[in-house]
Amino acid sequence: MSACFRLLLCFALALLATLAFATPGDQSSSSDQSTPRPPQAKREPVEETLHGVKIVDQYRWLEDGNSPETEAFVRDEMAYTRALLDKQPQMQHIKDRLEKLLTIGSIGTPTVRGNYYFHTQRDGNQNQPILYVREGVSGKDRVLLDPNSLSADGTVALDWWHPSHGGKYVAYGTSPGGSEISTLYVLETATGKLLDEKIPQTRAASIGWLADDSAFYYTRFPKPGSVPKGQEMYNRHVFFHKIGENDNGDGDAAVFGEGQDPQTWPNLVMSDDGRWMVILMTKGSAGHTDIYLLDTSKPGNEVKTVAKSEDIIYTGQVYKDELYIVTNEGAPRFRVYKVKAANPKKPDWKEIIPQTNAVLTNLDVIGGKLFASYEKDASSQLKIFSLDGKPLSSIALPAIGSVTAVNGEVAGKEAFYGFTSFTIPPSIYRYDLATAKSTVWAKVDAPVNSSDYDVKQVFYASKDGTKIPMFIVAKKGLVLNGQNPTMLTGYGGFNLSRTPSFSGWLHLWLESGGVYADANLRGGSEYGEDWHRAGMLDKKQNVFDDFTYAAKYLIAQKYTSTPHLAIYGRSNGGLLVGATETQHPEMFRAVVCGVGLLDMLRYQKFQIAKLWIPEYGSSDDPEQFKWLYAYSPYHHVKPGTTYPATLFFASEGDTRVDPLHTRKMTAEMQHDAANGPDRPILMRIETKAGHGVGKPISKQIDEWADIYTFLFWQLGMK
Repeated sequence: MSACFRLLLCFALALLATLAFATPGDQSSSSDQSTPRPPQAKREPVEETLHGVKIVDQYRWLEDGNSPETEAFVRDEMAYTRALLDKQPQMQHIKDRLEKLLTIGSIGTPTVRGNYYFHTQRDGNQNQPILYVREGVSGKDRVLLDPNSLSADGTVALDWWHPSHGGKYVAYGTSPGGSEISTLYVLETATGKLLDEKIPQTRAASIGWLADDSAFYYTRFPKPGSVPKGQEMYNRHVFFHKIGENDNGDGDAAVFGEGQDPQTWPNLVMSDDGRWMVILMTKGSAGHTDIYLLDTSKPGNEVKTVAKSEDIIYTGQVYKDELYIVTNEGAPRFRVYKVKAANPKKPDWKEIIPQTNAVLTNLDVIGGKLFASYEKDASSQLKIFSLDGKPLSSIALPAIGSVTAVNGEVAGKEAFYGFTSFTIPPSIYRYDLATAKSTVWAKVDAPVNSSDYDVKQVFYASKDGTKIPMFIVAKKGLVLNGQNPTMLTGYGGFNLSRTPSFSGWLHLWLESGGVYADANLRGGSEYGEDWHRAGMLDKKQNVFDDFTYAAKYLIAQKYTSTPHLAIYGRSNGGLLVGATETQHPEMFRAVVCGVGLLDMLRYQKFQIAKLWIPEYGSSDDPEQFKWLYAYSPYHHVKPGTTYPATLFFASEGDTRVDPLHTRKMTAEMQHDAANGPDRPILMRIETKAGHGVGKPISKQIDEWADIYTFLFWQLGMK
């Protein structure tokens, strides 16, 4: 499409939107007539009583994303949003700069199998990362799989990939339009030849290859029609597949999962010799995990239970017939046990690495040593231990930041790790076990001057006095005058940490004079399982309080003030900003809420959301209903209240958080809010995209251009 045609089209859409949203007989001024008005979605009340409380849902009809009425609502909302954003003078400049910042490329930490080094890399304007392989650490990269060739618009994504033990094959999954509903394929590494395997319903598949590369265990969801409607997103089981047989997986033997809770999620960890397979059964998304073990050396061996609990995390791997177990049982910041795989009874577990004041986040066996990843105050540490847990050394990291992955062969001579921070683009380091030296293996070059910015970590008191860490990033020499445009973000859930990482979009904000603040709220894993539990279920309000008091800190310290303060969050972070906005509408000028959970009384009825009941609870339970109803954003929009200008965004193909949340919340706020035209409530729905995984760069640029155009407009930025 030519630039001229795009300009005419945008003008036409703006004109149509203005006409469509004008009220017949309007007597307002000519300037008011030129300002489009939000659509007025019909109100069709559905009344129900939950645990003695009458609930009225005016927009239940918007839950059906396929109805013509809902589709018309989305079209009207998108026209309204485009009519307002496209006329902002900053739009084109923002988009031009984002194209430079978001097309810097990406690199992945290599996985080594024999003499093969597999890694992903995305260059320039490529929409999707490409899977490469090289022979030898310094060999020439060869394209093994290019997802960009699978669709004209770059919306087919490589979801996951797992090389076989010797590197002969790679099993991988792709999905269209951000759906993450992968189909499994297998290709031959030496030739790039695609084999006949084509197994559907392998979302986020976990693979355990046999040592001779002839077969693998894998996880798969049920095919549509084989389970009651609505259960296709659950009942993930483990199967066994032999290369060249049962191409579509239909005849593959079921190994594990039958009789288990349908909402558990098995993942596989195979020993290097292919004998032992650890099965980690995660219960929902709160992270609580049981551990099982299968000796594959003899057909018919049964899966053994190693450890299980309702609220404890166990992970493990086998090396030389020893099972290494990482757990938070009796140690909220995790410790490591060792036991014989042949007899893994608990009385025989031997603690080899005790709990420390940092959180142990991962353990890898590389080169006959234990590589332990830690987090201390939301920043990474990397330490090396002997197989008996004796401390050997620490790997010095470039700055406060994040180790993104640690890979290497169990009997290898090298380890690879990724590192990034707010002002340091992603880099991959090769660690030589013989010399104990790290060298840069690959890095991303970004068109930014990182030395222009300061990264500061502060600790502030939340409502109940708990000390909360927060990172603040800004230009050096920032004047604390209360006038700085500031974006506050956070997450606070699912045992996930917010550690420093580089984002191209962030640097447009920083170079434009913006302050970026990222609060490490309770509900995450920054200080272990106790920190997580303090922000889940009946303690969820702590997360919103932590976030609110982060805003109060920024205002009190004169980083910013209400007219210059915006909050941003995605997914669980979308719930965070939705709840904070409805609880404290007076504190912020603008809100950006992405792919968020907003109707917390019905969230569990859609997509994969039953997996999140251990984290949030369910309105089906009388006690849990009280917690959810107390903060559910959709149920706390108050008529006649002036809210911050708000941009809600979601995607049609999201199979995690259904876009119904965004549709309903937008309609409710547009109806009830006392906002004038200078504080609009806007909705943006992306087509052929999902929750965010695999989103093409072209769509990322468009999304962030809209977000920044909205924020620059609302905060008066140039």
